[in-house]
Amino acid sequence: MNRTWKTLLTASCMTLTYTAQAATLLVGTYTDGASQGIYRYAFDSEAGTIRPEPLQVVESVSPSWLVLSEDKRLLFAVNETADGHVSAFNIASDGSVRLLDQKPSQGDEPTHASLSQDQRYLFVANYAVDPDPGGGLSVLPVDRQGALQSVVQQVRHQASGVNPERQASAHVHSVVPSPDGQHVYASDLGADKVFVYRYDGASTKKPLTPSQPASVSLPAGSGPRHLLFDASGKYAYLTLEMHAEVVVFDVQEGNLIERQRLPLTERQEAAAKAGAGLHLSADGRFLYVSNRGTANEIVVFSVGKQDGRLALVQRRSVEGDHPREFALDPTDKFLLVANQKSNQIKVMRRDPLTGKLGETVQTFDQSAPSDLKFIR
Repeated sequence: MNRTWKTLLTASCMTLTYTAQAATLLVGTYTDGASQGIYRYAFDSEAGTIRPEPLQVVESVSPSWLVLSEDKRLLFAVNETADGHVSAFNIASDGSVRLLDQKPSQGDEPTHASLSQDQRYLFVANYAVDPDPGGGLSVLPVDRQGALQSVVQQVRHQASGVNPERQASAHVHSVVPSPDGQHVYASDLGADKVFVYRYDGASTKKPLTPSQPASVSLPAGSGPRHLLFDASGKYAYLTLEMHAEVVVFDVQEGNLIERQRLPLTERQEAAAKAGAGLHLSADGRFLYVSNRGTANEIVVFSVGKQDGRLALVQRRSVEGDHPREFALDPTDKFLLVANQKSNQIKVMRRDPLTGKLGETVQTFDQSAPSDLKFIR
């Protein structure tokens, strides 16, 4: 083989290796400071490192939560501002992101969103810091090209009022569909309840109607935040932000039946209690939960194969401040933490066998990261 062909072959093999090892990471941020919007990076799944230069910066105002369509061709982002909006983007075959349109969320500070299983509607959680008018749930149709239509339905809840500073009004913090697509669950921090709705994708005016029972009550002042279903749909897990706890539910015909509640921290002071995101490993054997405040940890639980119940495995410092969200990479060998207030993403090595988080392999500077999503 002559030298020229050998050089070309070597270069080709290097390119194939690079492609095989590289995943695409999207980072949502708050843009009050230096951040400009959504950042698209290459992530080296072999080394566990984010490559330093972004592949793309998509200008957007405080896109704090990102939602990918099932086929990864569409991206939606909530624009968490006082006059809340939601943005829709197209993802091209080369991974580039392009704005399709933007619509008002008809609420203040939208913090979370999700797509219906049939991809017809986007459900938006308007948190709304100001108690007047308070938070609510908005439903926006999505057309076949991925463009958003105006809000067709809004729902508001009654606050618990237990904590006068944080629960004077409703504060919907997340909205998620069940794995079978038949129900939608709105976790309301201000109401101390998870509200359950039946979903009818064929309805153009009122796709959500209250289920029976219409809600699940949580302890007074606990502040439910994020809900997550396992792949089977038999179990669900919920973070209680203000009590820093995780709740395990059995799911029976759409109803949530509480089976277990565990603390995220042993510390008793309120400053150490700020439960946030939660994610399961790809094999469903481990649950990871973030706790912010003065604790600033990722808490690792093993998941019972027969009953979905949790057992504490590890509490791991995030080595930063305010781990609002985190993500497991596509290989499940690394966990990336968005430390919002210390302006960094920490990449930690993960042992797939034990579930434990090991060494920090990278500290990546990123202004105000709030959400992490892998395209592949």
